[in-house]
Amino acid sequence: MSNIKLKINTALISVFYKDGLCEIVKQLNEFGVKIYSTGGTYDFIKKTGINVYTVESLTSYPSIFGGRVKTLHPSIFGGILYRRSNIKDVEEQKQYDIPNIDLVIFDLYPFEETLKQNANEDDLIEKIDIGGISLIRAAAKNFNDVLVISSRKQYDCLKKILTEQQGATTLAERKYFAAQAFNISSHYDTEIFKYFNKQQNISIFKQSMEDANQLRYGENPHQKAIFFGNMDEVFNKLHGKEISYNNLLDIDSAINLINEFDEPTFAILKHNNACGCASHNDLTEAWKLALQADPVSAFGGVIITNRTIDKTCADEINKIFFEVIIAPEFTNDALNILQSKKNRIILQHKLFNLPQKQFRTILNGIVEQDRDNCTGGIEKLDFMTNKKPDEEQICDLVFANKLVKHTKSNAIVLAKNRMLLASGTGQTSRVDALKQAIEKAKSFSLSLNGAVMASDAFFPFADCVQIAHEAGINAIIQPGGSVRDHASVDYCNKNNIAMISTGIRHFRH
Repeated sequence: MSNIKLKINTALISVFYKDGLCEIVKQLNEFGVKIYSTGGTYDFIKKTGINVYTVESLTSYPSIFGGRVKTLHPSIFGGILYRRSNIKDVEEQKQYDIPNIDLVIFDLYPFEETLKQNANEDDLIEKIDIGGISLIRAAAKNFNDVLVISSRKQYDCLKKILTEQQGATTLAERKYFAAQAFNISSHYDTEIFKYFNKQQNISIFKQSMEDANQLRYGENPHQKAIFFGNMDEVFNKLHGKEISYNNLLDIDSAINLINEFDEPTFAILKHNNACGCASHNDLTEAWKLALQADPVSAFGGVIITNRTIDKTCADEINKIFFEVIIAPEFTNDALNILQSKKNRIILQHKLFNLPQKQFRTILNGIVEQDRDNCTGGIEKLDFMTNKKPDEEQICDLVFANKLVKHTKSNAIVLAKNRMLLASGTGQTSRVDALKQAIEKAKSFSLSLNGAVMASDAFFPFADCVQIAHEAGINAIIQPGGSVRDHASVDYCNKNNIAMISTGIRHFRH
């Protein structure tokens, strides 16, 4: 049944974008297809010398209301929707002299593109398509008898079908293009709804992403995975193997972390957590300091910086094995060095706007939240203790707080001289996270004397403060807000430790 071919005899064509259309109409003309069209598309086809008829010749109505109503007429929709296999439909088609329309080629007014241009609302509203989307849906609904082409991206496929099948289509082909049409109309309506909902704030979850990238597999080889989104907006891939699901998770974490820093900074990530990070005016030195925190975990990690990587820096980085490296620029010499490993992924990071809503599947639904855009700089700090941190300590505390914000909870970060010394990540208690960080620093012979500590949440007891003090920590940053803040503050005051609060918790699960 799906292989039975139906000849195209009549086409209705009206498109916003004319590129690629000329070849299509010439091909249709060769197969003797009668073409109806409207407005600018009619003029375009007429100029090719191909015989074309106006929609008005079918409806006996002109385009009215500034073009808002052109095709909304029973003669048009009837010609698309009547069922050729239904006796009653065929009788009515003949009774009312309804034309037989076998092919509909329509695209939609560029609402999304106009929105990106920050157009005023009047212009934007006029880009909400009514007739086109109605015709596309009508043709898609009657895929048994009608072929619908709803995007210029489908022209090449249509040309191939017309050539190979002499102007005829199969049911399977018509059904495929119907699915494409409903995808396009659904995406279009979603983008319009999202525009209106910025003001109305209706609690409805609607997302539509047309770009899809099939990944090798998911988190594990037995899981399938697809990335929905346009990677080209985020980075240029300069070298290396296909990006995996786990690579993407680490790349996302890396970009979110590096965006916190204005000064030259390097970060090394593994399983979404920073295992090394340092800021330094000399970028190569920043790399060496970042690696120093945990050279073992850095193996096979994701590396990111916010400055251009040159030959000197690349020579140092090339000494270890890593999966991905990300930077805004690479010198030619640096690229030549880093490309020495064929599978190594090299990405040139672009400036782009991160989505301000985050969501994930939970149970049988989806939870959505605002992006955590709060970090807390020097101007927002609250000094909780008698001893105030000096300028150098404040720089380290702010540095550590940026890192702890992007570390899995429960999280503790230990830092000194704008270098990550160690972190405790994803522990079930804050005490365990701190002990993990201390032991890690010791294992790499990194002194904690004079270091600072950052916590992603408040201290309900003084135990963490005491353990940190005994390890050499002399300044602490935390969100504050516990009913027992006084316990930690009292310990700090008795032991000459500086503590400041940000007022902002950064749980990350």
